Amino acid sequence: MGLAEKAGLRELADAHVRVPTDKGANPGLKVSSLVGGMVAGADSIDDVGVLRHGAMSRLFTAVYAPSTLGSFLREFTFGHVRQLDAVASRFLAGLAQVTPVVSTSAGVAMVDVDDTVIEVHGDQKQGAGYGYNKKHGLNALLATLATAGSAPVIVAQRLRKGSTGSPRGAKRLVADAVATSRRLLAAGTPVVVRADSAFYGAPTVNAALTSGAGVSVTVKLDERVKTVISQIPDDAWTMIEYPRAVKDPDTGAWISRAEVAEIPYTAFTSKPAARHVAGRLVTRRVPDANADTRRKNGQDGLFDVWRFHAFFTTTDATTMDTVAADQFHRHHAIIEQVNADMKNSALAHLPSGKFTANAAWLVLAVIAFNLTRSAATLTGTTLATATTGTIRRKLVAIPARIVSSARQVHLRLPQDWPWETPWTTLFTRILGPPTMATTP
Repeated sequence: MGLAEKAGLRELADAHVRVPTDKGANPGLKVSSLVGGMVAGADSIDDVGVLRHGAMSRLFTAVYAPSTLGSFLREFTFGHVRQLDAVASRFLAGLAQVTPVVSTSAGVAMVDVDDTVIEVHGDQKQGAGYGYNKKHGLNALLATLATAGSAPVIVAQRLRKGSTGSPRGAKRLVADAVATSRRLLAAGTPVVVRADSAFYGAPTVNAALTSGAGVSVTVKLDERVKTVISQIPDDAWTMIEYPRAVKDPDTGAWISRAEVAEIPYTAFTSKPAARHVAGRLVTRRVPDANADTRRKNGQDGLFDVWRFHAFFTTTDATTMDTVAADQFHRHHAIIEQVNADMKNSALAHLPSGKFTANAAWLVLAVIAFNLTRSAATLTGTTLATATTGTIRRKLVAIPARIVSSARQVHLRLPQDWPWETPWTTLFTRILGPPTMATTP
């Protein structure tokens, strides 16, 4: 929370969040209480009471009761959630001024976009419905920023109805994500937006290009794409080896080799000419484990022998050839780790029956995620890519005693704590060198 203060969390919330009535008073303190509870492991409003447990009230001041924080969240409207979005983006920029949370070294910055369904139970949740995974829940749309030298941080977020389609609202989110990323990166750093086929559409792709970013988006194998792939010469395919064999999700077979090729492609030709996008169609093909069976059944053909996976990219072929572009696109899966991390921490539940309160909870969970990630980067390389659970276990959930002596509060930490060095490093860089106890 000392790091959060340095990055300006409380001041930003006070400046940008304007929730009406007395329930919206002191937004900076209430936002800080909610974020602090999430960092300590809270995944529901009641769990924020962890900050009032034991001697915590002596270590932290102005901690609100969970009931007060719940009333605060329930007063949120969509406009107030957008105000909190502004706090989240500016807070991340503040963290970047204090910690190396985003590497500014040369290279391509990756903005990954994906959505995930957060399962809920009961009929009391506004907006809950059955999503693409057939689970009853609400849909969270996230965008992360990563570079070659840093782990992902979340730069944009939206909570949507559970039954919504994946691309809904992605145009606005992509524009916000690229704008936030530009504020974190060194001037001139190229940005590429990566996404799966659910986001392959003219609105999302053009939003990225208008923002000055490139794209690398999986395409759906419709008839036009299949026709274009069939025009790739046989001698254009390049053999690649997967680093490790992967299991085919459709057939269950293990795949250890593949071939890649590319062909010029203009996307969205059914749209007005101004929305056409020229680029490359990079295709990866793997052997079809069922080819022999289909051939016996008289179903021999181009797409029976090989299984194809194609994506559309506007990256420059001179700086990223076919093989490099394929590897670059496959690393988009890193955002799945962020989704899993969020669901194993503050997003394990969406605690309110009101949709806008849950939307605010999502933004606060993103702030807590980025804060935890930033704290870990200050300790060195060991925890820089660790999950939130690991960081909490090693840096936050430390058994300690608070004692008073000479009208001063002392925090007594355990001897021979395995992660003493990273904790002391973090404390020193944020709050100054801790006073070491001396024995007579």
